[in-house]
Amino acid sequence: MVKILRIITRLNIGGPAIHSILLSSSLNGNGYKDTLVCGTVSKSEGDMGYLAKDYGVEPVVVPEMGREISLKNDLKTFLKLYSIMRSEKPDIVHTHTAKAGALGRLAAIFAGVPIKIHTFHGHVFDGYFSPLKARIFVCVEKFLALYTDRVITVSEAVRNDLINRLRVAEERKSVVIPLGLDLGRFLECDKNRGWFRKRLGVDDKVMLIGIVGRLVPIKNHKMFLKAARSVLNERPGADIRFVVVGDGELNQFLKEEAKAIGLEHHVIFTGWIEDLASVYSDLDLLVLTSLNEGTPVSLIEAMASAKPVIATAVGGVVDLVKDGYNGLLADSNDHADLARKIIRLMDDRSGRLAMGAHGRESVRTKYSKSRLAADIMKLYEECLEEKHKG
Repeated sequence: MVKILRIITRLNIGGPAIHSILLSSSLNGNGYKDTLVCGTVSKSEGDMGYLAKDYGVEPVVVPEMGREISLKNDLKTFLKLYSIMRSEKPDIVHTHTAKAGALGRLAAIFAGVPIKIHTFHGHVFDGYFSPLKARIFVCVEKFLALYTDRVITVSEAVRNDLINRLRVAEERKSVVIPLGLDLGRFLECDKNRGWFRKRLGVDDKVMLIGIVGRLVPIKNHKMFLKAARSVLNERPGADIRFVVVGDGELNQFLKEEAKAIGLEHHVIFTGWIEDLASVYSDLDLLVLTSLNEGTPVSLIEAMASAKPVIATAVGGVVDLVKDGYNGLLADSNDHADLARKIIRLMDDRSGRLAMGAHGRESVRTKYSKSRLAADIMKLYEECLEEKHKG
């Protein structure tokens, strides 16, 4: 039995949490004993603890581990992770997300864990922090990479960025393993059609254009609102609703922004909704406006639901969306370009249906849970064999 200790900063709403929970569920009972360690979710974030429970995963919680930098809490986290590793003696420590990646690998180095692996679900070097902080984090990653056996990225674009531009990963140590999701309910989402529109109080004649994700700066929802205003200026009589699904620190700010630009009757803020398959089943179009991304879960889920997407051409988005085939790419932080592309798809129902169909086929197997588990187990076996050979 191979013992795996996987560490993620917190199980907040998003791809890394889903990815980590599904991996734990898939690995246990297949020759691996997988233990998932996580920190706590802040009050302004959605908590995916319910998903862990659904899949029978019971994470070990280190309360001091959170997103914010705190010397006191980070030291406590390091010591607790070190203690867990000395007690459990894992064969592999596999970390996810930046904070867990730094503290987890550092603890693994001191605890003498044989194999250390880190997954970059995107990276935090663009759009999250000041240039000085970003440079410091790059230096930290370069140091940790010296002691890391494999660096996983979720897309080829992110891998190229880490190797060629930022130089925080060696090509020989890096590998692309795309996200894996449980897509069954999205592939069959048509049976849920009507629930979301009924909840919103709109009928089938209303065009629903949605954005799904955390309400945080990196997601750039302000661009979505500006584009909505431009679309309505161009089509003042159109029966459209723009739907913001999610919650986060910018919730109140974005509501005030929508009101300030005259969108209070056209934009609906729903908060977190667990049944996203029912949400996608009633959307006509999904939009993503992020300034930086790894591989966005909302795009994969929308595409599995046969919905056309428009997304900013950042990070791993360009590996997922083939412009004009399964969606459209918009210029980053350019609301006018986004508005033009929304109008283009509003006017082209057959184009929307074709892009949706192409999107479903492009993600059906490539981003499946079974494929993810197989890829990870193959990587673990390679690392164990290399270590055994010495």
